[in-house]
Amino acid sequence: MENQEKTVEVLNDLIEINNDRADGFDKAASDLSDENIDLKATFDKLSSDSRTNVTELAGLVGRNGENPDTGNTVLGTLHRAWIDIKASFGGDDRHSILAECERGEDAIKKAYRDALQENELGENVRSVLLKQQDAINISHDAIKALRDAHKAL
Repeated sequence: MENQEKTVEVLNDLIEINNDRADGFDKAASDLSDENIDLKATFDKLSSDSRTNVTELAGLVGRNGENPDTGNTVLGTLHRAWIDIKASFGGDDRHSILAECERGEDAIKKAYRDALQENELGENVRSVLLKQQDAINISHDAIKALRDAHKAL
């Protein structure tokens, strides 16, 4: 029973951070100025990817006999507020937007690394988390490459 509780706790934490990630990319996409509108499709895809992750994770929570969390983390809410503050002071240039997105990607990468260190996770759960982690790592690298490419200009 203790393994099941720990698994549900880990999954619910990942649901919350994926909700943060989706909301963060939605926020970033909505704040884009006209000269950065090309990033909208990228941000929309990454938001959608996180919502798909949430659906998969919620299914795993349900299979463990629990109801999934549906909220966000306090830190994620604070991060979006910080993005709002930066945007209001003119911090909406391409490099700043991508740097903030990469910071969010760093946080979700860490959450998955931490989750996968839990020994109580069953192989089915571990398999789903590894698949999601791989996609998140690829997304992080893409955001970082976009950021670095703009920085070099």
